[in-house]
Amino acid sequence: MKEKNNQTTAIIALSVAVILWGGSFSAMRTTLLYLNPMSVMWLRMVLASLVILPFSSRLRPPKGWKKDIKYLLPMVLFQPCLYFLLESNALRFTTSSQAGVISSFVPLFVSLGAWMFLKEKLHKRGIWGLILSISGVVALTLLNKSNESGQRLILGNIMEVGAMVCAAANMLIIKKLSSRYNPWTMTMMQCFAGVIFFMPGFFLIQEQGWVLNSQTILLLLYLGAPVSLGAFGLYNLGMSRMTASGASVFINLVPVVAVLAGWILLNESLTALQMMASIAVILGVLLSQLRASSEMRERNRSKRSGSKIDPLWS
Repeated sequence: MKEKNNQTTAIIALSVAVILWGGSFSAMRTTLLYLNPMSVMWLRMVLASLVILPFSSRLRPPKGWKKDIKYLLPMVLFQPCLYFLLESNALRFTTSSQAGVISSFVPLFVSLGAWMFLKEKLHKRGIWGLILSISGVVALTLLNKSNESGQRLILGNIMEVGAMVCAAANMLIIKKLSSRYNPWTMTMMQCFAGVIFFMPGFFLIQEQGWVLNSQTILLLLYLGAPVSLGAFGLYNLGMSRMTASGASVFINLVPVVAVLAGWILLNESLTALQMMASIAVILGVLLSQLRASSEMRERNRSKRSGSKIDPLWS
């Protein structure tokens, strides 16, 4: 029962996280009309840190945390620091469609890393769910009608791959530390590190100035508290209660949410082919979660009978 409740909590947390992330793209595009990317990220991290600061005394790292510094430093460096730095600059050189295709491979990176370093098992149903979701994202991004033309595509794509590697590495470290650290403690560390890393954005605001209006303020508040704090915290929570590979598949729902949000809120086009691609992504995620539920039942039966589960391709 406890494992079932943990999985339900994880699914809800991950679903809310990807909804918040998917809805943040239009907000981010609008704020970039008034501020440079470094300044936007600094303000997002500051706002997130201000919200979580009152709870910092309850979210202190456990005793002996200094021995984990070799994991904690890369964790906050990979994300939000290097991830956002690489991705924001990658989009200066490559197209959003190619970036979207590259980002769909994060779950693959995480699954392989979890198999190699965390000893998580690979299962046929999970692999097919992963393949289906990646195929759906690739189709969805390629079907996106855009007049963008990327310059220096190779450089941009290399930077986007680097951003995805950073995201995958961050997820693996969070999963490794999740048995000893509160997910919100790790989120707090990420926010504080982001404030320091993106500090140049503060000086750019002073140098370049920005248009202070109610729309920009509201969008920054949304990007700071619900997205930078809420989405990351909820994703870390979901990661702590599910396998790394199972949680990472949810990332592929982000472009689906972004497309649907654009259709509902911004009256952007949504073709039948895009809808089919979105359904493929959702089915892929559901397939991977059915595998997780099946694995949980097998584990429970194994505990009662004393038998072992086939470690690979079960």
